[in-house]
Amino acid sequence: MGFTLIRSAQLATGWIQSLYYGITVRAGDPKPQPGTQRYVKHRRRINIAVIVIYLLYTVYEADYWVRHTGDFFQDLDLPVDVDERKIKSRFRRLAAIYHPDKALSPDDHANAEAYFVKLKSAQDTLTDPTKRFAYERWGPDILTWQHASSIRDYILIGLQSSGPVYGGSIVVMGLLSLTGYLQWGRYVSGRHPCRATGEKLEGLLMHMFQWRYLVFGCLALIEYHTLSRPYWSPFLTKILNPLLTTVTSHPPLLPFQFLALAHKIIFTFFIAMGQLSPFFAAPAPPGGSSSSAFDEQQLQRLEQLAQTSEAETGRLLALDMAPLVGDEAGQADLKGKVREWLVQNTIRADPEVRDALGRSMQRRRVGAPAGAR
Repeated sequence: MGFTLIRSAQLATGWIQSLYYGITVRAGDPKPQPGTQRYVKHRRRINIAVIVIYLLYTVYEADYWVRHTGDFFQDLDLPVDVDERKIKSRFRRLAAIYHPDKALSPDDHANAEAYFVKLKSAQDTLTDPTKRFAYERWGPDILTWQHASSIRDYILIGLQSSGPVYGGSIVVMGLLSLTGYLQWGRYVSGRHPCRATGEKLEGLLMHMFQWRYLVFGCLALIEYHTLSRPYWSPFLTKILNPLLTTVTSHPPLLPFQFLALAHKIIFTFFIAMGQLSPFFAAPAPPGGSSSSAFDEQQLQRLEQLAQTSEAETGRLLALDMAPLVGDEAGQADLKGKVREWLVQNTIRADPEVRDALGRSMQRRRVGAPAGAR
């Protein structure tokens, strides 16, 4: 997904920037060229906007998937805090309406049977306190877990299923950190970590200790607290779900839906910040190696600009000389005229040359002016 974001952001940024110049730049006016300050500023702002919009769209897409998938409470059209008696009463009412024996055709019978099995599974899960505890935290995956009969069994199986995800993610981030792909966002001390031998270990630890690990650790703690406690997270019951149901028409989130959204948001945020970090990086201090590298880049840009100007001048000169191609006498005459023009308008117009000519004439004629100053 990260490479898809990079490629899509670059394509969208280039297209939007071209469209922006096509709308804002008047016909006949030159457009900002790549490498110029104005071009870089526009591209930076457009790229930031594209990445932020992608981040918001990813959050919306994940939320849409959660709502589209649904849950057992929505299938029975019941609130999340419903008791066992109301669940059984609701199931009996729905079973009387959607029982497969009331289907008129074989196709309707198959669909009604599948829907009835879904309602029966929802009723059996939510009326069993142990299965309801597990369902609210891990979702419909618990229906395939075998040899789980107690809350402790479900917690152990759930933690074993989520452990490899966190372990593999930490290993991947560690490898990316060591290879230099996660350089932005490190916590560094005020002094250089490698000025002394005793500080090398500190520098290595600071290199590995990034904000990503802190965010990832906080997510693991939130997930462990949500999965292992007999009650729902206070953030869900007192903040998020009341806000969703009051301000929007969004149904309340179950713990497993909340964790799925948190995973999607966190990993998308990591990728987006990896793309946005160069735009917010602090400028390099002057006098260091970074400054030397910056000066070298500027010199290379000046050299490229000089080469481009020289090539453009050569093309213009060749265009002016096109009528004299093959005419050696005409070319010689033109070169003589250019040489004479340079002598008359450039060399003799120079103040030092004029002073020298004036002093020379003064030696020849007594009382001659000292030269045209």
